[in-house]
Amino acid sequence: MSPNFRFVLVLATLAASTVARAQGSGFDTERLELVRELVEGHVDDGRLAGASWLILHGDQVVMRGACGDRDVDTGLPMEPETIVRIYSMTKMVTAVATLQLVERGLLQLDDAIARWIPELAEPQVLVGGTADEPRLAPAERPITLRMLLNHTAGLSYDFQSGSPVGELYRRAELWSAESLGQFLERLGGLPLVDQPGARWHYSVADDVLGALVERASGTRFEDFVARNITEPLGMQDTGFDVPEDDRARLASLHARQDGKLVTTPPSFGAFAEPGRGFAAGGAGLFSTIDDYARFARALRDGGELDGVRILSRKAYELAVAPSLTDEQGEVAPGDRWNLFCAVRTEPARSAQLGSAGMLYWSGAATTHFFADPKEDIVALLFCQHFPYDEHRLFPRFRNAVYQALR
Repeated sequence: MSPNFRFVLVLATLAASTVARAQGSGFDTERLELVRELVEGHVDDGRLAGASWLILHGDQVVMRGACGDRDVDTGLPMEPETIVRIYSMTKMVTAVATLQLVERGLLQLDDAIARWIPELAEPQVLVGGTADEPRLAPAERPITLRMLLNHTAGLSYDFQSGSPVGELYRRAELWSAESLGQFLERLGGLPLVDQPGARWHYSVADDVLGALVERASGTRFEDFVARNITEPLGMQDTGFDVPEDDRARLASLHARQDGKLVTTPPSFGAFAEPGRGFAAGGAGLFSTIDDYARFARALRDGGELDGVRILSRKAYELAVAPSLTDEQGEVAPGDRWNLFCAVRTEPARSAQLGSAGMLYWSGAATTHFFADPKEDIVALLFCQHFPYDEHRLFPRFRNAVYQALR
């Protein structure tokens, strides 16, 4: 049997009940098949090695599936139980951990971070020049916790273009750091791309937040996340490394080379082996689609899942509210950043279907989730492919889910 149709084996025992549930779920079963056709089509024609997807209405599964390979070299199938690198979908978890410390009074949103992160106490801002001869000026104001959460601190990423700062990040080799401390030492020697608080720049801010959580709590960041988020939510396959016994379920990363899909090394320091690299709060988590769905449901449902509350009601309300001013910018037309992720603020300005208040974000290896409190939906699509969403699948996936609503 073609590996592209291995999803049949995964779903065979669940197909009848899944269809029955979908019929009574608020979704049109026939229209929902567009989701399956869309994702399978990208695998069948060789654009993606494999994919898994999951759609929930309330706590009810209305569609789940998997197709293709989790590793093109071995031919092992992509399955719902497959462990993947979720990269920037880690940021939402890190934001929750940070806000838990705000709830406990250990942190305040508008406090300067210098007390906990002295490496960034006196940042310099690039005001001109080149990577070889940068012109710098002192920051006009300190970096605050809120700036880290909403990505207005002036930090950047090594893949960003348009400024010499991206090249300086690449030269610093941040992701080869062996600890959070070493990461911060390297980052502290780099200039900001903009004045703190000026504009939204997607960045390593959540990696800094991971270190801040560790120092403010007195607990290793990975341990804090496990004790306060993943373990209470029952996310047993989510962590900053993958135990040896579970590594057979880990998907490989893929990219196209010379017209065919090949496996490719991990990036952003996301190493599966315990003790290698550091727990990166912006990109370091491994998870499964079912595990992350539990976290996404908690984000959709006010910070609580199955009687377990990871954020208080008022902290949640603060966190999901749009946090950027008009001057600071937006993530996409009609979408702003809150303290977690992107949030739909003006549906009429967006290019995709959705609701006001819809939360969403993605990961570098082509993973995606959205959570819609208004429609009571959580939907996820997991691949392991570079470059990120090369085939613009995510906007069409969201549209395919929404068009199936009754």
